[in-house]
Amino acid sequence: MATRFHHVNFASKLLPELEGFYKEVLQLDESHAYAGASANAQIKNQGYGGRVAFLTDGAVEMHLSTKDLNVAFRTKQAINPLANTHIAFRTDDIDGIKRRLEERGVPYADYGAWAIKGWTQIFFYDPEGNIVEVHQVETSGSEPAA
Repeated sequence: MATRFHHVNFASKLLPELEGFYKEVLQLDESHAYAGASANAQIKNQGYGGRVAFLTDGAVEMHLSTKDLNVAFRTKQAINPLANTHIAFRTDDIDGIKRRLEERGVPYADYGAWAIKGWTQIFFYDPEGNIVEVHQVETSGSEPAA
């Protein structure tokens, strides 16, 4: 099983200003890693329709999302990944991650495929209360799985 760091997500009510800051100050570029570019890769009818800016330094991604405090209510999940910041890891064995969480008694929110086409996502809290995402990419999609 391979698991590696993929992105950090910052949720903001001031998305254009935040996006401009990271593009101008750190010279991050838009990521074109998703099918049909950023706007078309996003699933917008499953509890979250806010805009997301996908930025990259060429190796690691930064996702900037429109803050939405009601995602967990609309999706009937215990964790809202778009209320605050979360970090994300990509795996090729999401079932193995789920099994290890269950063995340790760590609850997780299984969002399935809801935000990005081809991604299956789970979210959980680390011991300090930070939100952690783990996702697996379908290997048949246009984005490489690893």
